[in-house]
Amino acid sequence: MVAVVGYFLGSIPTGFLVAKAKGVDIRTVGSKNMGATNVFRVLGKGPGILVLFIDALKGFIAVAVVVYFYSDLCRLWPQAFGNNTPENYSSTRIYLAITAGIFAVLGHNYTCWLWFKGGKGIATTGGVYLALAPLAVTLALAAWIILVLATRFVSVGSIGAATVLPVAVWFTSDSLTLKIVTLILCLLAIVKHKENIKRLRAGTERRFGEKPPEAPK
Repeated sequence: MVAVVGYFLGSIPTGFLVAKAKGVDIRTVGSKNMGATNVFRVLGKGPGILVLFIDALKGFIAVAVVVYFYSDLCRLWPQAFGNNTPENYSSTRIYLAITAGIFAVLGHNYTCWLWFKGGKGIATTGGVYLALAPLAVTLALAAWIILVLATRFVSVGSIGAATVLPVAVWFTSDSLTLKIVTLILCLLAIVKHKENIKRLRAGTERRFGEKPPEAPK
């Protein structure tokens, strides 16, 4: 149940819906990605920030419900969440929270509402780790800010943050499962940036603030 709820929460295509409300199919303009960066470039600061916030919130809620309300969930659905005893409380809770987070990111990246095509998962992953490992994600966010300011490439910041996060989790968490899952999710995020990496190597990647040539008037 946690996996299903996490997936469908993550699968809400925020960027697509916000752009559609403006009369734009975000899949056909700019980088054709549904993430906050492309929405920011095509539609401006307000819609871009809104998409960034909601995409992060999807991941945070998916995990936070388990992390902060686990004992209540055990009472309401003991068959799904197990017996809430001191012996299994911590381990079961962290496994369920990680599961919710994984499926929220997968839902965002491969949304069933748009033929399993979605975003790159950076904001949603950030929201997941804000609930799971706040110190680690703060360090990754700092890396993102520094790299974006230094290069003006959002993709460089995102790839850098995806590189820093598993290292930060390794040194700040006691959960081996979380460490392994973080590495896998961050590798997935980097793979989702393969087109950005190609454009960076070719010198055609747009810097932050640059408008795409096909942006609507």
